[in-house]
Amino acid sequence: MALDLDRHREMLRQCSIAAALESVGERWSFLILRGAFNGLHHFEEFQSTLGIARNILSNRLGRLVEHEILRREPDPADRRKIAYRLTEKGRALLPVLITLRQWGEKWISGVPSNPGLVGRQHRQPVAPMTVRAADGRVLDLNELEWADRAELGTEEG
Repeated sequence: MALDLDRHREMLRQCSIAAALESVGERWSFLILRGAFNGLHHFEEFQSTLGIARNILSNRLGRLVEHEILRREPDPADRRKIAYRLTEKGRALLPVLITLRQWGEKWISGVPSNPGLVGRQHRQPVAPMTVRAADGRVLDLNELEWADRAELGTEEG
């Protein structure tokens, strides 16, 4: 089946990847999010752990707050300090970060990261992230296609 370039071009214009990357799509933002997922909350913690310049950190934290991925709130332990907390929108990025980590382990470093990520209850490694059909089957690239949601009669997908 030949690719309809005009239809494909229009679907790409409507794709959310570009908008998502505008919110979080650069190195420092992902590393800040990794820190937030691992319990960092304060500017000084991010700065000392990541070794990021203060002006860049301030800019990236501001952008993540602006995009409602992190929220700023007074620290209950010290009201003079500001804590950065993941929002629901921010917590929803966890599978993205895990997928990126797993990709890096396989294709860039070639070795599993240490420490490894495990489920707390059974202490077993997290399974590889995959693309799944609605019925749970793992799908590969050859089993995927773009489809207009109006044609499907659903908002999911």
